[in-house]
Amino acid sequence: MAGLLDTVDMRTQLAGHNRMELLLFRLGGRQQFGINVFKVQEVIQCPPLTKIPHSHNVVRGVANMRGKTISVMDLAEAIGMRRVESIEDSFIIITEYNRTTQGFLVSSVDRIINMKWDDIMAPPKATGSASYLTAVTKVEDELVEIIDVEQIMSEISGTMVEVSDDVVDNTNNAIVDASVKRILVADDSVVARNQVKRTLEQIGYETVLAKSGRDALDQLQAMAKEGPVSDQISLVISDIEMPEMDGYTLTTEVRKDPELKHLYIMLHTSLSGVFNNAMVERVGANKFIAKFNADELATGVMEAINEIESRDS
Repeated sequence: MAGLLDTVDMRTQLAGHNRMELLLFRLGGRQQFGINVFKVQEVIQCPPLTKIPHSHNVVRGVANMRGKTISVMDLAEAIGMRRVESIEDSFIIITEYNRTTQGFLVSSVDRIINMKWDDIMAPPKATGSASYLTAVTKVEDELVEIIDVEQIMSEISGTMVEVSDDVVDNTNNAIVDASVKRILVADDSVVARNQVKRTLEQIGYETVLAKSGRDALDQLQAMAKEGPVSDQISLVISDIEMPEMDGYTLTTEVRKDPELKHLYIMLHTSLSGVFNNAMVERVGANKFIAKFNADELATGVMEAINEIESRDS
């Protein structure tokens, strides 16, 4: 247990300084890919898989691990590449995203590297497999592509973005009188941004969208030049892991800026772990909500608005 806590503490410190660890792997070719180690539980040699009738073609089967059944997805096939042929010679990266555990089948795993988020850039606009990228970086002059796993999971299993009638009714009946009905949403995943946007629209809020922490900070500072930011947006909802600047660093920079420091910031992320609440407090965010549950997000936003209105009244 001590070793686990030491590891959590170390990674927490990395995140707090706009740094992250990237697990490098390949999907059958020379191209390297990466995934944030925060989301990785373990990497194993692929065991025998049990095929599931009528499952999505990307799902190669399920593996039984420590009494738990885990779906295994062919990551190459999911992004339009040739599927992994030799399963027994491949590896599974077991991850936790959006409150679920799943495995991604890859042909080989290389190593873990420590990087700065500002060395990780948004991908160029493109088609084909590149449309599944959420970021790119370079390691030893070799391009590393970071896959938008949230987009893949949304395509395979779908994500409910409809707010339930009960929550909408509660929202309509809540004592909320926000003078500004706009919220800034920062997330590097197009799918995630649209999920949040759709949820907020159902409870009567418009959105201002940012594709990274740096983009969000630039937009906020531009707003500040036009007048009080609180007259332009009600709050900020930010992912944590984003290229150029992560959500922790965005929050820290906002708190340092006298024109922005009073903004309400909600961190909304697929990252899981015991460190999240500690990091929220450390960097000065107001709330943490795990992705993705439309009802929880809508309820959290309305609670935040009530808190803001009470604070400012």
